[in-house]
Amino acid sequence: MQDLNTEILAISTDSVYAHKIFKEISPSARQVQYPLVSDRNQLISRAYRTLDEQSGAAFRTTVLVDPEGTIVSKITYPREVGRNSQELLRLIQGIQFGRETGLGVPGDWVPGMPGIPRRPEDIGRI
Repeated sequence: MQDLNTEILAISTDSVYAHKIFKEISPSARQVQYPLVSDRNQLISRAYRTLDEQSGAAFRTTVLVDPEGTIVSKITYPREVGRNSQELLRLIQGIQFGRETGLGVPGDWVPGMPGIPRRPEDIGRI
């Protein structure tokens, strides 16, 4: 995601050994081009409040942190539902678009669509 000036890390409470085996046996994991980080001590999962205390594993959560270190989005998925990489890409693009233009990003926005002005007098009109 270099073209978006974005870094990706996959963090789980699995060991580095589990990550290694996962990448060796899973065809989809072999495609992963970003680092897999082991959070065996659960410090990262606890810091981002994504740890399931009962199981000791992190929930499937995507956290977007801006360059200033502020969490700008946190989405936790049900165990039975995987993430949608296209929606995550759209979310990153929308955040960057809003910051670059000062415009709001409406629902179903995709790159190339206009944003909306953020003026209190327009609330409910647009």
